[in-house]
Amino acid sequence: MLDVLKTNSDNIDFLHLITELDKYLRVLDGDDHEFFAQYNKVDHINHVIVIYSQDIAVGCGAIKEYDKGTMEIKRMFTAPDARGKGIASIVLTELEQWAKDLGYTRCILEMGKLQSQAEILYRKNNYTVIPNYGQYDGVESSLCFEKVL
Repeated sequence: MLDVLKTNSDNIDFLHLITELDKYLRVLDGDDHEFFAQYNKVDHINHVIVIYSQDIAVGCGAIKEYDKGTMEIKRMFTAPDARGKGIASIVLTELEQWAKDLGYTRCILEMGKLQSQAEILYRKNNYTVIPNYGQYDGVESSLCFEKVL
């Protein structure tokens, strides 16, 4: 049984999960990590999802306004021992619904090209590749997606 919590970036379980995410990305991104890390600060994000399995936080994600009609998906992560159970898709679906409930019509996201499992997840959930946006424009190691809600 999974439980879904809507919270913000002050949630201690969210902070623990993104600490694990950052460790993972530091290895995966290598020399590019500091560039990407500057865009993944969580000083305060108002819309965070944490998924619990038997009271243990196993997945998370967040949305942050990008423009008037668009939310950017940030900080998606599933704990390694909880992968392969559909948790990331649940997080994504919850974030999309929350964005819709708030009146947004589109979600966008950026991921590193080396994150093959993330790419599979987004394509499976009907995200389409778009030109790199904002700070990722011209960044060869980035891949950007969107989904119209």
